[in-house]
This record gives sequence, C-alpha cells and structure tokens, in this order.
Amino acid sequence: MNEKIKHYLKPVEQFVYNLRDVKFAGQVLFVILVLLITWSGIKAIDTNYGLQKQISALKQQNQVAELQDKNLQLQNQYYNTNQYLELSARQNFGLANPGETELIVPKDVALAHTVPLPSSKPTTDKPSDKQPAYQKNFQAWVDFFLHRQNGSS
Repeated sequence: MNEKIKHYLKPVEQFVYNLRDVKFAGQVLFVILVLLITWSGIKAIDTNYGLQKQISALKQQNQVAELQDKNLQLQNQYYNTNQYLELSARQNFGLANPGETELIVPKDVALAHTVPLPSSKPTTDKPSDKQPAYQKNFQAWVDFFLHRQNGSS
C-alpha cells in the first residue's frame, strides 16, 4: 500500500515544486480561470435554453387559449343568428314558418327507399395487389407526380 502512495506522491510533489515558479503558477491560475468562466457560460446557456423552452410552451398555450376563445365567440355569434333560432325551433319545438307543412315519415318507410352504400372493401383483386411492395411504392410515387387518383391511368 505504501508503494502505491509513494508512486502517486512523487508527481504531486513535482507539481507543488513547479507552483513556486511564477510562470507555471500563472499558467495554472489562467487555466483555472478559463475553466471557471467556461463553466459559468455553459450554465448560463443551459439556463437560458430551459427558460426559452418554457416561454415557447407558454406562448403556445396562450395561442391555443386565444383560439378557443375566438371559437367560443363565433359559436355565440352563431347562436344569436336567426338561422340558428329557426333551426332550433324546428328541431326542438316542431315549429315551422307560416305556410309550411311538416311531414313525419316513419323510419322503416324512409329506410325502405334508400340506396345501399357501396362497401369500402373492393370485392375483386386488382393486379396491383399481386405486385411486390417496391413496385407498389414506385407506382404510388409515379401516380403522385402525375396527379393520378388511386393508381388509375
């Protein structure tokens, strides 16, 4: 154990001896000052960055609140229009303008005269479904640049 201490003690003694030299001591002091100033600058930059992030988040929250406020103002304006009042009177109270006749159609009769909507899934396989993924991707880009819809020519 003493050997390890002696091994590290020699460089420390050399360093302390070198501190007696004014030039060396000045250089050490200069390096320490530069490190302290650099560390202080880095901490200031980090603090400013964190504060800027907080300011940005608060500005975004403020903008969202302003947009919500404007939306509520527009809704209130709409609720005060004659169009909304008439629509509300028709829906809620069954009222109508003079001369209008209201027809009440049973649900089953109304549904009997509707046209079924096409299903969202195609029933037949397209040839493009059998292409490898890279060919589908290439074809999609070609369709995009040529302003085609759904890969049709």
